[in-house]
Amino acid sequence: MPLPPCRARKSGRQTLSLATSNGQGTAMRFCTAINCMDGRVQLPVINYLRERFSADYVDSVTEPGPNLILARQEPEALVQSILARVTISIKRHSSVGIALVGHYNCAGNPASKEEQVQHLLAAVKFLRQQYAGIPIIALWVDETWQVNEISDV
Repeated sequence: MPLPPCRARKSGRQTLSLATSNGQGTAMRFCTAINCMDGRVQLPVINYLRERFSADYVDSVTEPGPNLILARQEPEALVQSILARVTISIKRHSSVGIALVGHYNCAGNPASKEEQVQHLLAAVKFLRQQYAGIPIIALWVDETWQVNEISDV
């Protein structure tokens, strides 16, 4: 789906016009990614989630190793920061789904895939307690940067 039109500023830069519709009266559809800050996983996850949730846009909440942070529910300040940003996405953008992401070669959570999957499962359980009624999925991005949905959740 195309992005909203950009407006030129006097500086010559372009700025994205934020709106709640596409200019034709159709509401834009959002979902939310709780993703690692690692730039290698951003586009694969965004592309997957746009298809998975039929979303126009993906709100990104990023931290290094968010699956570990949410599985351990610490440090408390980071957990609360993540939850506050997800809540904004849900309340202000009517997010239709949340994905929690773990990935290969993560600097923030250098655990094995097996351990990270356990972190994903525990973190999704925690998120479902916080956000009942909204679909929450776990994703693993492998060494070829392919997105895989974890079905054991």
